Amino acid sequence: MDFIDRNHLHAIPNFLENAHEPINIHYVSNSLEDTTALANYLAPYFKQGDIIVLNGELGSGKTAFLTGIAQFFHIEDKISSPTFTIVNEYDIANHCPIYHFDVYRLENSDEFLEGIGTDYFDTGICFIEWGNIIKDILPAKTIYIDITKDLKNDTTRYFHIRR
Repeated sequence: MDFIDRNHLHAIPNFLENAHEPINIHYVSNSLEDTTALANYLAPYFKQGDIIVLNGELGSGKTAFLTGIAQFFHIEDKISSPTFTIVNEYDIANHCPIYHFDVYRLENSDEFLEGIGTDYFDTGICFIEWGNIIKDILPAKTIYIDITKDLKNDTTRYFHIRR
């Protein structure tokens, strides 16, 4: 498996144009700046109706990645996981809103459907932390970003972007 690093982001194809095309990209981040660079590179490709699931253990970089997305869109609010409110909404001038979900505290997709519903999925760009909990209700076009920490280097993260 080959990893793309910050210096080779241009090698990532515009995989978002075809919502049914498979994706299998590996990226290595050696710093917060590398994570921000990945987020900044991908951000302009995300559009209304896109659903991006962020999976990874606590402290893996899910919120750091979203902070990079927010930076690209000039969102001035501090990005934090909506662990207790389940969803944060960020309005962007001349663009659809970004919805940031954290479903860590939910038992299953039924709880999501009863409390939140899927209306958000069509009206903005949805980033869902711990999204595997509700994957049975997510469309096939959903993009999954799995983030793992390097066991030997605390600043290194591995991103697997897949559909």
